[in-house]
Amino acid sequence: MQKILRMATIAIALAAPVLTHAQTLKPTQVPAAAKATFKAKFPTVTSNTWEKEGDKFEAGFKQAGKTMSAVLTPAGELLETETDMSPRQLPAAVRTTLARDYKAYQIKEAATIVRAGGATVYEAEVSKGGKAQDVLFLANGTRTK
Repeated sequence: MQKILRMATIAIALAAPVLTHAQTLKPTQVPAAAKATFKAKFPTVTSNTWEKEGDKFEAGFKQAGKTMSAVLTPAGELLETETDMSPRQLPAAVRTTLARDYKAYQIKEAATIVRAGGATVYEAEVSKGGKAQDVLFLANGTRTK
C-alpha cells in the first residue's frame, strides 16, 4: 500500500508542472464573450494567440510594436493587460529594490501590468540557480501581489 501511495505521489509531482503551464487554444475554443471583449478593446489587432491559464483566457498580441497580452474571464471581463519592456525601463525605485533585495538574481524579463481598476504594477522575472520567479512591484519599489 505504501509503495502505491509513494508512486501516486511521484506521479502527481511529475505532472504538476504540466498542469500549471498555459494551454494553447484554437480561437474556436475561446468563449465568444472573451473574443468579443478582446476585439472591442484592441480593434486594430489583426492577429493574436490564445492560451488558457486556469479558468482565464490570455490573448497574446503585438500592438504599436510592443509585445502584449490581455487576460479575460470566460464572461468577457478584461482583468489586466501586460506590456513587455526592457528591465532598464522599470521605474528607478523598482530597479533600486531589485538591486538591493535580488542582487544575486539575474533579471530576465520585465513588464508593465495594468489591472482592470486602472492600477499599474511592474513585473520582473528574476532567476537564480536555474529557478525563475515573477516579482511584482508598485512604482515606488514596494513589493505587491
